[in-house]
Amino acid sequence: MDNAIIQLNNITKKFDGEIVLDDITLSVKENEFVTFLGPSGCGKTTTLRIIGGFEKPDEGQVYFDGQLINDIPPFKRQLNTVFQKYALFPHLNVYENIAFGLRIKKMDEKTISSKVERMLELFNLKNYGKRRIDQLSGGQQQRIAIARALVNEPKVLLLDEPLGALDLKLRKEMQHELKAMQKQLGITFIYVTHDQEEALTMSDTIVVMNEGIIQQMGSPIDIYNEPENAFVADFIGESNILDGIMIDDYLVEFLGKKFDCLDSGFGRGEDVDVVIRPEDLDLTPAGRGKLEGIVKSVIFKGVHYEMDIDANGFEFLVHSTDMAPVGAWVGLTLTPDDIHIMKKGD
Repeated sequence: MDNAIIQLNNITKKFDGEIVLDDITLSVKENEFVTFLGPSGCGKTTTLRIIGGFEKPDEGQVYFDGQLINDIPPFKRQLNTVFQKYALFPHLNVYENIAFGLRIKKMDEKTISSKVERMLELFNLKNYGKRRIDQLSGGQQQRIAIARALVNEPKVLLLDEPLGALDLKLRKEMQHELKAMQKQLGITFIYVTHDQEEALTMSDTIVVMNEGIIQQMGSPIDIYNEPENAFVADFIGESNILDGIMIDDYLVEFLGKKFDCLDSGFGRGEDVDVVIRPEDLDLTPAGRGKLEGIVKSVIFKGVHYEMDIDANGFEFLVHSTDMAPVGAWVGLTLTPDDIHIMKKGD
């Protein structure tokens, strides 16, 4: 890819004989916010560490701006890493923590001061330069860790679950701050998380990983609306996944009924997975829905109600602003656009 700043080709990595990354190939564009998303042990942090130079691949090539960097150590790569544990220096104040990398490069005091002051302003920490690290909140420490990485003006910033230690409200605030900062600075961010909502909120591109393999790579909207397999559908948001049979192009059967859909190219009579998002099921009065069932549970979630509805022998998860009480008999309707067909999982 012409404008790829990072290119991984056929990366394989084993630990103690176990495959952690299995022939990974991907590219990251300049100024892109890319998130590696997946459950614990899926290989996302190992991929980040290979890009950073903290791990070496057993097979494959890592390119940075078109240059092979497999054998280049971390400190010589034009990138910086922010870990979940911020690793700030407790004996140095905020100013000196941010200035640390610049002093190693032996920059003059005037340049250091100008760069550090810009970072303090950018991160809303203008009057915090002389503060000790132990006088700061978790969110402030996190900002300093990122400021310390960015003051070196890396082309790429690697972030390994940097918001993991923060409480939910602060975490959401920092998600928006990070995204805005990335756009403002024009730096490529490569971010690791297991939090689906975080990935959907921040990313230009999401790389969904499981068991050392890339399951799907695309925009948040594509990943959510058009999952390529049952793992992605189940991992990104919540899904109802049913067994189905393709009767023909644009026609699928599940739960003993035939439904129009927008999918084609499957074999006639092929067993498929049918994915229906909880918010795509519409509640109707009994007798008006193609599917009918009984409400088993209702939870109020603030914006919507979350209901379990046992219909045609399948327990559907339904998110709706309408509510039917437990025990009520209701109908469920859906349009062809609400039905996503995918190949049967292995």
